[in-house]
Amino acid sequence: MYRRQFLLKSAVLTLAATNLRCSSATSLTGPEEASSKKKKHRVAIIGCGRMGQYYAEVYRAMPDTELVAIAEWNPERRKVVGERFGVKALYRDVNSLLKDTVPDIAAVVTPSKYMKEAVIACAQSGVKGVSTDKPIAAKLADADAMVDACKKSGTVFAGGNLQRAKWDVQEAARRLHSGEWGKTIGTSVHGFGGEISGGGCQHLSILRLFTKTEVDEVIAWGSPLEALAPEKDDAGLIINGLFKLNSGLKTSVFGKKTPYSGVEVWTENALIRWNWASPQIYSGKDNSGARHEIDPNYAPFPWTDFFEKMQGTIPSTDSAPWYGDDYLISSIRSFIDAVEKGTELFISGHDLRQALEIAIACKLSAQLGNRPVKLPLQDRSLTLYPRPYRWLGGDVTNRPQSPEAAAGKKS
Repeated sequence: MYRRQFLLKSAVLTLAATNLRCSSATSLTGPEEASSKKKKHRVAIIGCGRMGQYYAEVYRAMPDTELVAIAEWNPERRKVVGERFGVKALYRDVNSLLKDTVPDIAAVVTPSKYMKEAVIACAQSGVKGVSTDKPIAAKLADADAMVDACKKSGTVFAGGNLQRAKWDVQEAARRLHSGEWGKTIGTSVHGFGGEISGGGCQHLSILRLFTKTEVDEVIAWGSPLEALAPEKDDAGLIINGLFKLNSGLKTSVFGKKTPYSGVEVWTENALIRWNWASPQIYSGKDNSGARHEIDPNYAPFPWTDFFEKMQGTIPSTDSAPWYGDDYLISSIRSFIDAVEKGTELFISGHDLRQALEIAIACKLSAQLGNRPVKLPLQDRSLTLYPRPYRWLGGDVTNRPQSPEAAAGKKS
């Protein structure tokens, strides 16, 4: 009787996992369907530095989008980037762009200091969907204002180039939530330091995705002591601590790398480990008693051919160091589908706001001598600046891009 029940349960779980993998393969509009559309989404890129050019490359190559406008404050870069992408509608800022044209989609890829103005202007002008990148802001109230403005106008508010949007990360999360590996019983974060609101929001966004929960309380220790000064940005800040999740789980946070630098989730039957790549799955033990890594058999990424074609055609310059990654493509495809069909975003502006709030709470707890800090934070004026390059951009922090690189010429 018990054996029959076990076999039946195993069969049901296997079927559910198979169906989940099949359904995940169709959770994004595929290239053929996108190519068959007669009307293309009109896209504006706001901020055409190195990362903005990466967005422009992807949008230009998509079969169902067209670049119609660019806003870029640097006049020389504005000219050469416009020529590179064949865009004639060139503007100094978002406001002058929106006076002339309201695109369907706007990608805000400015330094963080200027994101709030651009996102809110797009939402209030009737843009259907706007995306931004990390970190979303320095002040929590500014992130709130962006989320609220998009909600009020009905604008889809997406996040951008984060590993949370990676195809295999999304599938691992879906399979975790389906119960394929059993109930989640523990979590940990590794290497949470250096930039807890910049690069660190990668960890926080994946932790929230995998656990499908919010952080209720933070207890944190920070080092070095000078990094805890109120006016200091997040560069060099190392956080160790404990997150209490609203599911009842507790997450151990290690500031420096253990053998890993990412997020781990334990379930009744498996360990799921994201370590800046496709999540690894461990289930059972090998002959030595160590965890045994299994093949997760992830569903194929539907835009693989498109991604490989982009890698082969885009010039290798200092403006494009990210082309070994596929997650901006899946992030943008998720965004386009959300605008078209109302589907769930792989990464949203809300997700970026939540990551910023957790990071702010971590520094606050450490400043208060490891006192527990409850979330959501009551004081929305609390602020954590990212390092200057993220906040102000390369032009004013001694990392300017050459005109040749902005033009897409090989270095």
